[in-house]
Amino acid sequence: MISANLSAIFYLVSGVLFILALRGLSSPETSRQGNLFGIVGMIIAVVVTFLSTGNFSSGFIFVLVFILVGGSIGAFIAYKIPMTAMPELVAGFHSLVGLAAVFVAIAAFLNPEAFNLGTQGNIKLGSLIEMSIGAAVGAITFSGSVIAFLKLQGIMSGSPITFRGQHLLNALILISIIILIYLLCSTQSSNLFWILLSISFLIGFLLIIPIGGADMPVVISMLNSYSGWAAAGIGFTLENTALIITGALVGSSGAILSYIMCKGMNRSFFNVILGGFGATDDASSSTSKEQRPVKSGNADDAAFLMKNASSVIIVPGYGMAVAQAQHALREMVDTLKKNDIKVSYAIHPVAGRMPGHMNVLLAEANVPYDEVFELEEINNDFANADVAFVIGANDVTNPVAKTDPQSPIYGMPVLDVEKCKSVLFVKRSLSPGYAGIDNDLFYKENTLMLFADAKKMTEDITKNL
Repeated sequence: MISANLSAIFYLVSGVLFILALRGLSSPETSRQGNLFGIVGMIIAVVVTFLSTGNFSSGFIFVLVFILVGGSIGAFIAYKIPMTAMPELVAGFHSLVGLAAVFVAIAAFLNPEAFNLGTQGNIKLGSLIEMSIGAAVGAITFSGSVIAFLKLQGIMSGSPITFRGQHLLNALILISIIILIYLLCSTQSSNLFWILLSISFLIGFLLIIPIGGADMPVVISMLNSYSGWAAAGIGFTLENTALIITGALVGSSGAILSYIMCKGMNRSFFNVILGGFGATDDASSSTSKEQRPVKSGNADDAAFLMKNASSVIIVPGYGMAVAQAQHALREMVDTLKKNDIKVSYAIHPVAGRMPGHMNVLLAEANVPYDEVFELEEINNDFANADVAFVIGANDVTNPVAKTDPQSPIYGMPVLDVEKCKSVLFVKRSLSPGYAGIDNDLFYKENTLMLFADAKKMTEDITKNL
């Protein structure tokens, strides 16, 4: 048992470590250190929480067993999970955070005496408000994250699922949640509490199903924010300072990241939540592909163009992640450097399926950080580059975003790949990207399509080099 003052000091230290963790994770160079700060901060928070209870009964042993089991499962998943499945893992973990918030709220509502919140039917008003909001946000986070996981895993179609009156239904349900929270705080009826949880789970599903795959990076960061606010709400219920600080940090950083991602796509946050991005007519895109010729080549052609180049810009995308071609790509780049060819990497903010997806994959292959540039830093360099090597990036290189007002991605900032003297585009086929629209870059005069598995093609190019 430790005193309240000592607990507050340790929670403050834990909070500072979480802030340092976020600061460290903002840069690839300091990400490992930031991760370590977060681990230490969480260990301190958990230990202090246990010591603050002062109740080491048989229930305490059960909690330790559950922590050991859950920690072992988490460690096993983290060790085994491939980098390509990281978005699905993040979505899955977000769902667990939301579900944990719901379970804590249920426990507090059914047994408020154990949490010093009053008695059943006579819970403190402030605590009931915090509990209700935390439970609702947690339920939305859980069901929304489950849908995101299913879409990312391919179990469920990544295309938007829409129906007539969908937005009106969502608005009515959200208004109903607000009314239910008010009535629950007035009556403390258990029936209203269960109804509130049920429709909160429902709105989580309805909010995510109309969102297409191209908006998935925003969804991931948005659900990250939701999980943080759910944790903060339950932190107030439990009067746990560390949980409040952690939840607020995760919630606010997730909201800021969502804004950055929306800005990177030139899209309104509310349009992402309420829209059906990428819902296009597949037939029209297939017709255009039949009518428009493309130039295709092989590894030998690509190697010839690169050998005679003075500068090459690599544009990685989800296709690189699926093929796990980052190490082969690094080997190819090393070969180019030996021939005194300048090489740099261009990263779009929403390339891949989650924020920073490409950065993580390149870091795994030990790509030097000073060779990796964001869109704003490198977009002007394409006009002066000899070769752009696009490896699996589709929607983020589509010139239609700048030329066709009817396109669903119109206005989204894209990499100016078409301005290069030569474009080598590695892709399995001419199929559209996750946004579901045809890429005009395929048909440009300076584009050479390399139809193959990204890893195999990159390895063959290296051999020819």
